[in-house]
Amino acid sequence: MGLLQKAVETYDAHAALAGAAREGHNTLPPVSHTVKSSDIEITLNKNGEFVTARAVDKDEPKIVIPVTEESIGRTSAPCAHPLCDQLVYLADYNEKKHSLYLEQLEAWAGSQYTHPMLAPILAYIKSGRILNDLYSLEIIRSGADGKPEDEKLLVRWRVTGLDCDSEECWRSPSLFKAFSAWYESLQESSPKAVCMVTGEMAVPAKQHPKGIIPSYGNAKLISANDKANFTYRGRFTDDSQAVTVSYEASQKAHNALSWLAAEQGQEVKTVFGGRTFLCWNPQGIKICAPTGLFHKASEPITNPSDYKEALRRTLNGYRSELPENDPGVVIAAFDAATTGRMSVTYYNELMASDFLQRLHDWDERCCWWCWKRSQHSLYIQSPLLFNIISCAFGTPRSESGFTIDDRLLREQMQRLILCRVNGALMPSDIERSLVNRASSPISYDKDTRELLLSTACAVIRKYRFDHYKEDWKMSLEREKGERSYQYGRLLAILEMVEQRYYSAQGEDRETNAMKLQSAFTRRPLHTFGLIERQLENAYFPRLSPGDRGYYKKLIGEIMEYIHSLPSEDWNKPLEDTYLMGYYLQRNEFYKSKANKNTEEN
Repeated sequence: MGLLQKAVETYDAHAALAGAAREGHNTLPPVSHTVKSSDIEITLNKNGEFVTARAVDKDEPKIVIPVTEESIGRTSAPCAHPLCDQLVYLADYNEKKHSLYLEQLEAWAGSQYTHPMLAPILAYIKSGRILNDLYSLEIIRSGADGKPEDEKLLVRWRVTGLDCDSEECWRSPSLFKAFSAWYESLQESSPKAVCMVTGEMAVPAKQHPKGIIPSYGNAKLISANDKANFTYRGRFTDDSQAVTVSYEASQKAHNALSWLAAEQGQEVKTVFGGRTFLCWNPQGIKICAPTGLFHKASEPITNPSDYKEALRRTLNGYRSELPENDPGVVIAAFDAATTGRMSVTYYNELMASDFLQRLHDWDERCCWWCWKRSQHSLYIQSPLLFNIISCAFGTPRSESGFTIDDRLLREQMQRLILCRVNGALMPSDIERSLVNRASSPISYDKDTRELLLSTACAVIRKYRFDHYKEDWKMSLEREKGERSYQYGRLLAILEMVEQRYYSAQGEDRETNAMKLQSAFTRRPLHTFGLIERQLENAYFPRLSPGDRGYYKKLIGEIMEYIHSLPSEDWNKPLEDTYLMGYYLQRNEFYKSKANKNTEEN
């Protein structure tokens, strides 16, 4: 019940927003209400006479409408919404559906909880003119049978000339309160039971809302309507024994969750492979998403110490917004294996301060240099979880990037969120896959291999810290006594020698070092010998004496270190750290070239 309790807590903390339309935000529905897209707007005067009508634009926000416990979950069985509904319920050609709508609206309008808008709308519906009025304005078209071509268009109402808080039924707080009070009065005589969410005696919900997440269709979070021993599997005699949630708690929880899903979907990507991830603070304190970046830099950061400082400032900024009584953070993942059932695949509650600290720690350890193609510059950033998964398990596209299977994406995303939020170790299989792929750059186009290489280095850095408590720097360490790292430097030097020649010739070719990189990782000394002979025969002679001497000096220094190791280590397969040495040495060449060009200009 933790999820529902936190959802109810969220609703209560934001109760003042219920029914309030805010530009740029989704509306939190009041109890006994939901939000839906409308298709037609009909304007009446206070006497219930038709004024005008229009088709609602598809990009207009969803509206708040009153619903009953039965109507919010309706499928094929007739069940009318109390006020705003489809044409098939408002027009009189379908007697059964029309009578259901009329009976309910008349009961509400005739109660002590009536509202000034109800009498005009009721009078207009009873006049039976709705279809003729819409036909005359060509808002809808008639089919061959005289019925509307689309009878599922939802109508909303505007009533002019009344002394009300709003002409629009979907923006009238007094109308929302009137319906909630009327519907609550209908439940007063119903038996009460202990709500497992609030712990209070209240009227239990018989049905629970659907459509918390629109992409899941009719899937419900709570459902126990199968009496054939499938849902209960013989353990209970009726659904109330399995779970009892009050109507009010159910409404608050479902409305809060649907609101959160809509709000977060506007700000960050929350759906991965069909699975929806939500993260929020019940009191409404701004919290960053576990799937996104902890620090969003306005300008590229090009210094490791500046990057650490930016993360620290971000952490302090979030912490300064937290109250003394830390209200905590809720993280939940939802999926729908079938069209009727929704499942919670992941759920966690933790202190907001701990949550923020763990995001900070992840982004501090799992970060590396990234290439910004549009600006031809390098910057430091933690790779997005989506990029880690795509690079590790995705299928290369014909253009830049990867495609990835939805099932694989949602499983791995949840797995990495667990690592990031719970402080779990970086998975070995993800790290190994990235290393293997980055070691075969010839298989990818240039943009993809750069993304793959920087992502792999970031993950290696995090992996080495998690498993071995090693802190790897993001600047070149020429004297670092680590065999694989030095071999990675060597590979970058061999590659650069060949690239210098191709650049001078105006050619864009793949180097032998790149073609043989995979072999280099398995037999580094042997493969070095092959590449070196090619350089000596074809490339070194064509470099200037100064460049030739510079690169040979670097190669000599590294080989001197290699030969100082036991001979049995010379040709052993390389460890993952070679990629960091390779990248940083290559980066050093890039920076030297950039500085030289700056000085010349």
